[in-house]
Amino acid sequence: MSLAGCGGRATTHHKPGTSHQEATGTSGTLLAARDEGGHRLRELPTADAPTVRAEARPDSEGGWNVHLTVERFRFTPESTGGAALPGRGHARLLVDGRELTRLYGPWGYVPAGAHTLTVRLHADDHTVWAAAGAPVQTAVRLDGTPTGPTPTGPTPTGPTPTGSAPPGSPPASPPTSPRPTAPRTPDPGRTAPRTPDPGRTVTLTISGKTVSPPPSRIELKKGERLTLRVTGDRADTLHVHGYDRELPLSPGTTATLTLVADRTGLFEVETHGSGLLLTQLVVR
Repeated sequence: MSLAGCGGRATTHHKPGTSHQEATGTSGTLLAARDEGGHRLRELPTADAPTVRAEARPDSEGGWNVHLTVERFRFTPESTGGAALPGRGHARLLVDGRELTRLYGPWGYVPAGAHTLTVRLHADDHTVWAAAGAPVQTAVRLDGTPTGPTPTGPTPTGPTPTGSAPPGSPPASPPTSPRPTAPRTPDPGRTAPRTPDPGRTVTLTISGKTVSPPPSRIELKKGERLTLRVTGDRADTLHVHGYDRELPLSPGTTATLTLVADRTGLFEVETHGSGLLLTQLVVR
């Protein structure tokens, strides 16, 4: 997925409940290097830089539950989009080299089918915390064992050629002809097909840096339909992570996005321009 570059200079606005330092302060040294999402690296001395470790545990319904252990760092969802202050920020999960979601706490979820997970720590202004010129991150293979640096792109894969099988596979059985079936007789008493379930509708309003209702988690069953109705006071773009769905927002106009929750996991809904977290989707 394509992510806009972030970082460079600290914000100058005050969020409710933040101090002047929290709104305008900065720390570390901005490097010219950027990660694959365009975020600049912000270097700290190694002794002051945060650290992160990750553990992946199989989930009983498939996929992996991820637990992070951090040092010299705390998660600060309340000040995301503010200035870069030491020891504060959020984590981003990259699966096979592509960003899946952000984490604002120590627990997350990765759907089945992934091979390598990278966890990277970001400051509140979305720059990447770095030490010795490298991002502060950790990587695990999704069997729970540590691995080396995460690749910057997806691992190349391809379909097995038609007519061939992987080495060591048993020989394929010869094709069989389908067994003829008798034609069905229409049932006059059969009811008409049901109208598809319209699913759930969630209405969100953006006013400056405030989201109403406040960001929370929307629990969905796999296959459930969700409609987001979003009204903002400025031009922006709505983005549903993991589903790669985007929706332009115009000031004062309600925009509607409907999707079928056909992927399990934790997915964030945010705005690109203002970097606001609107809600999170938990699909089971």
